[in-house]
Amino acid sequence: MLKRFLLVLFLGVMIQPVWAADEPVPEDYVNYIELKPFVANFVSPDKLRFLKCEITIQVTSPAAHHAVNYHKAEIRHEILMLLSSKMEDQLKTVDVQHILAQEALQKVQQVLLAEEGEAYVADLFFTSFVLQ
Repeated sequence: MLKRFLLVLFLGVMIQPVWAADEPVPEDYVNYIELKPFVANFVSPDKLRFLKCEITIQVTSPAAHHAVNYHKAEIRHEILMLLSSKMEDQLKTVDVQHILAQEALQKVQQVLLAEEGEAYVADLFFTSFVLQ
């Protein structure tokens, strides 16, 4: 009885549990990372104007998710500098906001490419966009 118990205990220690193995990433993995709201002033000929927006980043792997979270401060900085550099007419219409989203995506990808060696981010969305 004691031998049987020791044998089962020994085999239990030697065999790696199934749940401890790395889970394969499904090919259709998609996740979203919401960034804290951005508030930036932008160039306006009349008076001091502000932009408040919320951005969500789409990633397609756990490694991408980790990379974005790890470099979030630098990503926020680059996006904030981009928003602050815009003129009022570069923010007013939906069409220019789509262009701005593509520019912000490129900034994020440039940061990740420089820091991680891979662009990682699949897409970037404005989830709110308010000019004041």
